[in-house]
Amino acid sequence: MSDRKLRYDDYVMGKIRPVEAAGFEPMEIHAPLFEWQKMVVRWALKQGRAALFEDCGLGKTLQQMEWARQVATHVQMPVLILCPLAVAEQTVAEGQKFGITITHVREPEDVRGAGIYITNYERLEKFDEVVFGGVVLDESSILKSFTGKTRQLLAKRFEGTRFRLCCTATPAPNDFTEMGQHADFLGICKPAEMLATYFINDTFDTGTWRLKGHSEEAFWRWVSSWAACVSKPSDLGFSDEGYQLPPIETEIVTVHVDHRADDGFELFRTANTSATNLHKEMRRTMKERVEAAAKIVNATAEQFIVWTESNEESNELALAIPDAVEVTGSDKPEHKERKMHLFQTGQARVIVTKPSIAGFGLNWQHCCHDIYVGMTHSYERFYQAGKRIHRFGQRRTVRRYIVQADTEDGVMAAIMRKTEQHNTMRELMRFTKETLAGQSNITIMNTEIKQRIGDNWTMYHGDCVRVAKTLGDNSVGMAVFSPPFADLFTYSSDVQDMGNCKDMEGFMEQFGYLIDELMRITMPGRECAVHCCDLLATKWKDGDIEFKDFSGAIASAFRERGWLLHSRVCIWKDPVTEMQRTKAHGLLYKTLRTDSSKSRVGSADYLLVFRKPGVNPKPITHTVESLPLDRWQELASPVWMTVDQGRVLNGREASESKDERHICPLQLDVIERALTLWSAEGDVIFSPFAGIGSEGYCALQMGRRFIGAELKESYFKTACENLANATRQGVLFEML
Repeated sequence: MSDRKLRYDDYVMGKIRPVEAAGFEPMEIHAPLFEWQKMVVRWALKQGRAALFEDCGLGKTLQQMEWARQVATHVQMPVLILCPLAVAEQTVAEGQKFGITITHVREPEDVRGAGIYITNYERLEKFDEVVFGGVVLDESSILKSFTGKTRQLLAKRFEGTRFRLCCTATPAPNDFTEMGQHADFLGICKPAEMLATYFINDTFDTGTWRLKGHSEEAFWRWVSSWAACVSKPSDLGFSDEGYQLPPIETEIVTVHVDHRADDGFELFRTANTSATNLHKEMRRTMKERVEAAAKIVNATAEQFIVWTESNEESNELALAIPDAVEVTGSDKPEHKERKMHLFQTGQARVIVTKPSIAGFGLNWQHCCHDIYVGMTHSYERFYQAGKRIHRFGQRRTVRRYIVQADTEDGVMAAIMRKTEQHNTMRELMRFTKETLAGQSNITIMNTEIKQRIGDNWTMYHGDCVRVAKTLGDNSVGMAVFSPPFADLFTYSSDVQDMGNCKDMEGFMEQFGYLIDELMRITMPGRECAVHCCDLLATKWKDGDIEFKDFSGAIASAFRERGWLLHSRVCIWKDPVTEMQRTKAHGLLYKTLRTDSSKSRVGSADYLLVFRKPGVNPKPITHTVESLPLDRWQELASPVWMTVDQGRVLNGREASESKDERHICPLQLDVIERALTLWSAEGDVIFSPFAGIGSEGYCALQMGRRFIGAELKESYFKTACENLANATRQGVLFEML
């Protein structure tokens, strides 16, 4: 825990961790580059470690070559370009056109002195990374195709390399979490750290991460601080002349197949788009699809790329198309390169291969016809393969055929959904222009505090710590609230939001500033009640599945700052409800049957009550009528079994589409019980996380006064409405 020496403003600003430039001021950029390309290269060199996410045909190859040339000259060491198979010779030839010497190396002894060297990813293990002063990953989206071991190897091997560059057209079309693979290689941050800061796991299942609703802008601003995303020159304020793509005409060729099931249990095969079932279905329909594709290709003299998904398809198509060359995964690298060269130079009319083999890096604009004979759910393969011909530099209309069986039509629907997601990513990464112009600002913070006053209540719209600082010493009779649950919930994009933190430690650090203020403003001998629950760690983010002791961390933080732990109430919750909401494996009955060692009990809510040392200047008294013995016995129980979980204020109207759904809402029963035990009529009740005003609603109905702080504007407005209507008892209650 921090010694609290930092001012709060300095601490909050310290949460923003922009990527620091680690490069150098470049010499004159190579002349053949356009002005917008020079801008990108200049920024990447100054950055030192950067990514170029540029659409196919925008000249990534030339830009990365110039970057490598500048780095090699600056450090007087070799620079290595890693690329997909068959791209190396193409890059060497491209460099010759522009006066940049690139040497294709296959063995370590081929590296001689400073300069630019290129090899394919498969040969990486042969080379010693310490020899190189810089490294370029060409078509870096291929990181997703590698095994986790290989990705880790790349990041580990080059973690000491000062200058690193990633280049691809599709950084993360399937899953935004894949940005972490690029950030890891560049040494920006570890994937787990990125997940903790910007993503949330709704179900506690491994790998089911999504962007926190209000972290979207912050996430893409952060990505844009180390990655330039360009779909066309106008993204950077330049003319798009010469960068208009020709039209693409796509024809879906549906072949009809036998729908009868072959398992003896069903009359017809049912649509199932899981990977396993799709591959089974594709094997069943291979004959019909191959025949349809061969008929299309053989009916023309045009060059054709035939994309397949299996070796069986590839072999059958090579037999069915007489003038085709087939490139397979089992071919030796030199054989693959030779066959691709035949197609590149027009000596072969048709090439049959897989997107995983030839779908990256190659420029085949001389061809304007392709056909997909097998389709999977991989948007990246589909996109990258198609961009071999539909890219800037293509002058003719592209004709594309997609052959599918009528039992496989769900695949294209999935591809279209991922296409929309890819376009969304492009839209969200709109901050590149600001970044390259040196105007990037990833700080979102509003220090203004607004106030609204009603009858016995005051609501503040602003940061809770700043609000608490305005309150007088010993002025609050009791504080009661439910805080953000560490990094689990993000209610706004404001960096002051305590939910905007990378981990539990980050949250507790900022939370500590509030605890200090609560100690100052609370009357001696009075209480602060904190509603919380323990959090479940995940294997993906935390290394293993276990409970994180959030309640214990809160208790320790209060005690370290002089508070006394006064009470700890356990609030019972139905484990069946928790299981239905989270689908946590530990609560599933099938887990009990398969391996009960992995079963666990449900999680409870807690009300932690802390007392400020000193003598209470205003004793809280009760009569037999105001608090009967049987009621007192219920409240004195360490477990509150009768809390109505559904009795809460209706917050749906205040919720926005990006809001996270809270796993532990503060029930009105809990607030009323806490106020009954630890506050008196006329006391000032304070909630630093007022939300829609639940604590204030109860306080006003029980004859208390209320002060609340809320950072989220929609919640603030709803809270004011609820407080203004607090005398209308029961109207606002809703069973949720």
